[in-house]
Amino acid sequence: MHEQLPIVEFAFPGPLRDRLVSAILAGRKTATTSLLHEYEVGNEPLPVVGHRGAVIDSDGQRVAVIHTTAVRIVPLRDVPLDHVLAEGEGYGTVTDWLVGHTEFWSSEPMKAELGEDFTITASSLVVLEQFRVAG
Repeated sequence: MHEQLPIVEFAFPGPLRDRLVSAILAGRKTATTSLLHEYEVGNEPLPVVGHRGAVIDSDGQRVAVIHTTAVRIVPLRDVPLDHVLAEGEGYGTVTDWLVGHTEFWSSEPMKAELGEDFTITASSLVVLEQFRVAG
């Protein structure tokens, strides 16, 4: 049945995606953050509560179905610690999380998606999404 669900990708294929998918499958990752700009340049709809999607691994295999339970848009400077912890990536502070995510969003693959002129600031809007693995 989940073959018909839209695909949900975390990061790019490779070690980071593998760690994130593993954290989802283990129940440690129940939240994610995206730049609002990602949705704008991709002309993609924002996530909505109740959305279901199939998480794929680095090999493109559907490994889980997630169900969106909450969505908020906030400036980057306002990401709360409880969201950082729910991301399940091992960050213990918002500052450490911000460093890691800024590094990812500034990477060459992300620049290719976001556009060379895009810069991340404390006021950049981010989409905070909470989800659960559907049973």
